[in-house]
Amino acid sequence: MKMAFILFDGLTFLDFAGFYDVVNRLNGYEQTKGTTWDTCAMTDQVTDESGLTLKVDRVKPDLAEYDLLFIPGGMGTRKLRYDEAFVGWLRQAEPIPVKVSVCTGSLLLGAAGFLTGKRATTHPYAYDLLEPYVAEVVPKRIVKDGQVITAGGVATSIDLGVYIVGLLAGQDAAAHVKMQIDYPYDVQGVDEG
Repeated sequence: MKMAFILFDGLTFLDFAGFYDVVNRLNGYEQTKGTTWDTCAMTDQVTDESGLTLKVDRVKPDLAEYDLLFIPGGMGTRKLRYDEAFVGWLRQAEPIPVKVSVCTGSLLLGAAGFLTGKRATTHPYAYDLLEPYVAEVVPKRIVKDGQVITAGGVATSIDLGVYIVGLLAGQDAAAHVKMQIDYPYDVQGVDEG
């Protein structure tokens, strides 16, 4: 499994870090040993909403070479969904088997056409922004429609990471990760259509 974490100026850091901290543990399980990931962006570094600068592994790689695409949210998504160069780059991900977003990252999945005819979710304050891209906005924390998985607001990134570990490495692995990170919550509000 090879994952692409899409980063951009104006991302919400917890959207990225919550998911990353959970899924980077996949190499500890037999089913998912050998999992790799790259942070990918249009530039060699990005700055989050609060001014934290992040160095990027790969600048504009061919996204078709990955198995899982992850897009966090943040205020930067509001403008990026209209940025033809960025959206065109995302469209390279068409053949990627699993596409995942948290928070308003779903707006970018939608702008790239990956949510057409699908049910999806986003941050509760952005349901209206998601409506033009989907068949139905589902007010749940995690929505799986085929191989596209969208998640709600910021802290949902941790739930989403646990959910993905469960899908890829099994529920025992997901339970083990929850113990490792001392995460006492069960994933709630999952819609698997």
